[in-house]
Amino acid sequence: MRAVFRVDASLQIGTGHVMRCLVLADALNDNGINVEFICRNHEGNLVERIRSKGFNVFELELPITKKIDNKLFHSDWLGTTQKQDAKDCTSFLRKNIVDWLIVDHYGIDEEWQEELKGNYKKLMVIDDLADRSHKCDILLDQTFGRQYQDYKAFVLNSCELLLGSQYALLRPEFAEWRQYSLDRRKKPVFKELLISIGGVDSANMTEQIVKKLEVCNLPSNLKITVVMGIFAPHLETVKTRVNNLPYKSEVRVDVNNMAEIMANADIAIGSSGITTWERCCLGLPAIQFITAKNQSIIGELLARKKAIKLLQNLDQLPEMIEDVISWMKDVTIIAQEVSDGMGSMRVSSKMIDKII
Repeated sequence: MRAVFRVDASLQIGTGHVMRCLVLADALNDNGINVEFICRNHEGNLVERIRSKGFNVFELELPITKKIDNKLFHSDWLGTTQKQDAKDCTSFLRKNIVDWLIVDHYGIDEEWQEELKGNYKKLMVIDDLADRSHKCDILLDQTFGRQYQDYKAFVLNSCELLLGSQYALLRPEFAEWRQYSLDRRKKPVFKELLISIGGVDSANMTEQIVKKLEVCNLPSNLKITVVMGIFAPHLETVKTRVNNLPYKSEVRVDVNNMAEIMANADIAIGSSGITTWERCCLGLPAIQFITAKNQSIIGELLARKKAIKLLQNLDQLPEMIEDVISWMKDVTIIAQEVSDGMGSMRVSSKMIDKII
């Protein structure tokens, strides 16, 4: 069996789409399915990261003259028109029959899918916007609280919808560290603070947060760990700022043990993106903020459920973090129910059942 992912990473897109696809790719590969990727060479792509995991990558070059069709809100993320992108993918897809084509891209909808019809047996779409039409066999949206009616107008009646955070695509290490993490939170302490905004953080939120922490009244024995991606454009300025903090602090780049780091943190500050499900799985209390359109529903729903603390603006941070002991245990209890870390197994099983 053969599965092909069409997904991109860039300084504009970020790294989250590729990272969650890699989780599903590993689950499929563990079940004997040959997995490959199609990625365009945007600045900040993760082609080499994918290859380091043992997967073949078919690279799409950036066009000399960039043309986009402006059909979708995120059309420019594709780097070309959907018609051209589909054409670029065709030569690779036709080499061998594709059992599953998996698309995780805000710049792609039913137009691209129609262009490639006949080059795959089954199509799966990974989304969290619910803002465009698809012609697929499975649609996965791991957003907490997603409902059938959110996608009813955008998919065929035959499409199977996998909705909700029980399908969150987390690496196996999060399920492995879950019990350890939950056990150590039964008696809350505030000694370890984790700041992780995402692989790119083009808005430089990390440095702004660190700047706010300089004037906070925090425990003198606090340890602060900042995690960033190697392509983060503000990495060096963040390192300089962190070195000036009056606490034991470090910046770690491109870590491969994020579950362990999270499990040993007492509280986290981060965006309301894909990492949200990782923090919830480990019961890690989090102060979150919204940095993109697709994060709004995640942040607002979880805040209403009281599974996170939602930061509306940075001026709220000192009061929120100085009072952390009063709310962190309650947040842990609610957050751990949001995701158990088994989503990739549930999704891969659904896919395999549809092919067998």
